Parts: sequence; structure tokens; C-alpha cells
Amino acid sequence: MSASARPGWMEKPRPLTQTAKALALAAVVLLVCVPFLVIVSTSLASTQEVVDNGGWVLWPTEPTLDAYRDIFDGGIVTHALGVSAGVTVVGTLLSLACTVTLAYALSRPGVFGGKPVLLLVLFTFLFPPGMIPSFLLVKELGLLDSYASLVLPVLVNVFNLVVLRGFFQSIPEELYEAARLDGAGDWRVLVSVVLPLSKAALAVVGLFYAVAYWNSWFYASLYLESDHWPLQQVLRTYVVAGAGLTDATTGEATVTAPQTVQMAVLVIATVPILLVYPFLQKYFTKGVLTGAIKS
Repeated sequence: MSASARPGWMEKPRPLTQTAKALALAAVVLLVCVPFLVIVSTSLASTQEVVDNGGWVLWPTEPTLDAYRDIFDGGIVTHALGVSAGVTVVGTLLSLACTVTLAYALSRPGVFGGKPVLLLVLFTFLFPPGMIPSFLLVKELGLLDSYASLVLPVLVNVFNLVVLRGFFQSIPEELYEAARLDGAGDWRVLVSVVLPLSKAALAVVGLFYAVAYWNSWFYASLYLESDHWPLQQVLRTYVVAGAGLTDATTGEATVTAPQTVQMAVLVIATVPILLVYPFLQKYFTKGVLTGAIKS
């Protein structure tokens, strides 16, 4: 095909178009990276430097870890970090187990009650329960001030369920039939055939669950006492309510600026997910699109 006969979308971009795209991409990168750099720099700045710069520092001249020392010496953030890590790990594993088994059952044709159960699940997605009914249910189940209240009410996410169900349906039926001819039951088919072929979808759904559990603070504010709060709720108290670190623990005056403490807690709450995300990013396109297209 000659260059003149090519459609417009197949033509090589003009230099002006490429330059405009590069500038737009650079602007987006700056909009993302500069605020994060300011947060990290402010958390590493000294008290006097934060005060002199009006509460924000783009690049600290004398970096210090005083804010991080105060955070981990105080104990409340260390405990909250352990709570968030535990809830994230346990909640993600339980949610994955329940979502995988339910999605596999709903993906198999001819399952007794499969369609009514699927409609019931989709109904909860369209009409979620309100805050008061959810609180009353958790209270009646005896889950108040229990870490189970952060996991059980949100154990299965409908979107993740639909993605996995669609992915399981995309697996060739011949593989299921071959496993059946070899005498494999449903559990054997799931463990030996379905799960090894679904690593991409499981990685995506697992990351979705992990991020949701890690960032969750609303349910903690409803169901837990302050000494059981996860990290995100503690962060919200420091940033939104303006409480200093020692205000929440001993009531004594802090040696670092409150803004420095807030930014240090924000860094601690953000870094774990940033470290995990790059390792699973390659699975996103394959996992999400395959499940979405088939469902």
C-alpha cells in the first residue's frame, strides 16, 4: 500500500503532533510526581525549614528523619501499620478464596441455582446497603470493635467476581472435558486446570482487593475503637483533623512540625502499595480485558 493510499490513522505522526504528545505526557508526569516529591521532601525537612517555607518544602537542604523517629517511637502508627498489614493480607486471601470458588461455580453451565444466585449478586451491586443497615447488621453479628468487621462485610466484590467469572468462561471447554474424562472432580479441575491458567486474572483481582483493604478507613471509623484503628484512619486523623503525633498518644508537645508528621505518615501509608504495584502491572491488561470481554 502506497503512502498516499494509507488511511489517516496509519500515517506516521507529524513532528508537531509528536511534540504536542510529548509535552502533554510530560505535563501529566509532573502533575503526578511533583506533589509526591513535595510530600516526601516535607517529611524529611527540619522543623525550621518547614516553618520558613510556609509548611511545604520542595527539596530539603538539611534532610532529617526526626518525623519518622517520632512516629515509630510513639507506637500508635506502628500498631496501626501492623493492623493494616494484617487486615490486608488476611482479607485479600479470604476474598480471593471466596471470589474464586463462587466465580467458578457461576461460570459452569447447568449449575443448580446458578442464574438466581448470579442475579442476586448483581442486585447487591446495583442496590448496595446503606450505612445504617450495615452498622445494625455488624452490631447484631457481634462484630463491633473486631477486625472481622473490616473483612466480612466486603468479602466478595461484585466487579471482581464478574471479572473472574468471565475469565473462567474464556477457558476452552475442551480442557474441562479432558479433566472430567481423567476422573477429576470439580475441586480437582479448579485447582489443577483453572487456577494455573488464571494467574493474570488472579493477580489483578488480588491487587484490587489488597488496595481496597489497605486504603479502607470508613468502616474502621464506624466499627472500631481508636486503639484498634488501621493506618489509613490514623492518617485521616492527622491530616484532616490536624492532630499531631503526640497529641494522639501522650498529649505532650511534639519536637517536629505537625505538617512534617502528617507527610511522614502519608509516605508510610503510600509506599507499600507503590512497591507492590510494579510487579503486578504487566497482568492488568491481560487479566481485566479478558474477563471483561467474555463476561
